Amino acid sequence: MEKQFLIDDFKMGESWRLFKILGEFVEGVEVLHDIGPAVSIFGSARSKPGAPEYIKAEEIAALFVKNNFAVITGGGGGVMEAANKGAAEAGGTSVGMNIILPFEQKPNKYSNVNIEFNYFFIRKVMFVKYALAYIIMPGGFGTLDELFEAVTLIQTHRIKPLPVILVGKDYWTGLLDWIKTCLLDEKRLSPEDFDILQVIDDPKEIVKAVKKIVMV
Repeated sequence: MEKQFLIDDFKMGESWRLFKILGEFVEGVEVLHDIGPAVSIFGSARSKPGAPEYIKAEEIAALFVKNNFAVITGGGGGVMEAANKGAAEAGGTSVGMNIILPFEQKPNKYSNVNIEFNYFFIRKVMFVKYALAYIIMPGGFGTLDELFEAVTLIQTHRIKPLPVILVGKDYWTGLLDWIKTCLLDEKRLSPEDFDILQVIDDPKEIVKAVKKIVMV
């Protein structure tokens, strides 16, 4: 088994590892450069088939495919599996960008374009580089990480603005209320920063909101 703590293990004299990092970047670009318009869908790896968010992720992904988008996920189980399944069964491009972890993450069988990464930061670049929108389903730390990464890049003008859509009003309301109370009201955010986030539950309205901005 490969060493788990890859960043911590980056020591003086191991500059050769930079070539492995570069190789992962090259592979990602080579595989994804011609997938066309795409959305990245995020959510819990622990959601089970039949769960409401699993079913909705399938539906959202299928609708995006029918509207000429590819679908990109982290390639694992749960919501990621559901989105890959919905995209593949709708006849579209279903991208799974799996991260090699010692637990939990295993590639699902529904992605028809597959890439494996050792480094989270390279995978993050691929998500944001090739997505025209971020669709955020209920999830845990990994989902929150991707959410706030995208919002920060948009806020700081490191990437072009893209729709960041939270799916599941009941799930996200507590977080949004906290952001309003502890960040916006305390002037740790500007109103336009908060406006980066949208909450939309209806799959058709989600696709409509993305198409309105990206004009696909």
